[in-house]
Amino acid sequence: MAVSKKPVKHKIGWIGLGRMGFAMSQRLLKNGCDVSVWNRTKSKADPLAEYGARIVNRISDLSGCDMVFTMVSTTDDLMQVLFGKGGLLTGARKPKMVIDNSSISDDGSAEIRARCAKLKVAYLCAPVSGNAKVAKAGKLWTVASGPASAFKVAEPYLAMFGRGVTYVGEGELARVWKIAHNTMFGVIIQSLCEITVLAEKAGIPRHVFLESINNSVLGSMYTRYKTPVLTNLTFDQVTFTPKLLLKDMDLGMSAGKKFGVAMPAAAATRESVSSVVGRGYDEVDFAILIKEIAAASGLQLKPEKVKVGDGLSD
Repeated sequence: MAVSKKPVKHKIGWIGLGRMGFAMSQRLLKNGCDVSVWNRTKSKADPLAEYGARIVNRISDLSGCDMVFTMVSTTDDLMQVLFGKGGLLTGARKPKMVIDNSSISDDGSAEIRARCAKLKVAYLCAPVSGNAKVAKAGKLWTVASGPASAFKVAEPYLAMFGRGVTYVGEGELARVWKIAHNTMFGVIIQSLCEITVLAEKAGIPRHVFLESINNSVLGSMYTRYKTPVLTNLTFDQVTFTPKLLLKDMDLGMSAGKKFGVAMPAAAATRESVSSVVGRGYDEVDFAILIKEIAAASGLQLKPEKVKVGDGLSD
């Protein structure tokens, strides 16, 4: 596998190689970066060796890096990999900067920032918009907050993830952005599933309706890349699970309460997603919402078996 030979400036570490972490670290490697990776399940890291990654056995092996990216599921997970037994910031040697791409609460992030500050480690929040397919296509958008000096150093690497980067300011503002983003993410899929079921029950084939929406003023990268799964019901091709979406909707509702903002559409969506999680849907794509909405409407969906584009490789 050919790897770009662009100049390398910093030694980079990466923690967390789920669907997103794998795709994002792979982009750094393809851009010629010096990257060492750690994942709890080592076998998930091994394929990155083909792209030039060094696979390490312990998180502490990344302590000599200039900057370490983290992409984990929850605030508790991030606390564990940074400050838990054998964590990145528990030894005498520490990286200069931690850049977290996860979706976690702003309060939890603020606590982590305070602990990093005491250790004199720069901390940057850098969540992204998009899933692993979007990352592979080089179309993520990154939003960052934290010290401006840290952002200036990290910006060239953040730009490698996709189409661009926005710096929104100090502190945890990027967390608030991500919470708002993923709350809207949930509300849109709920609405898209509802109207698609409405159209199909009235007699419009799903792929025809979705194509028309994608080409209307309502179309977006999001509606386009969800069209194949909504058309052919390929829920086993997971981009994001219902459980993770429920976590994000809960973060959105908590933020609404914290800042005094009424969020009725988000609240209704949260309950819909919760019911899907309660039915035991786990390792499937969150677009399975359409199946449940259809069933509640007396409609039994079937795969249309139509080849449709996702807008990412066009």
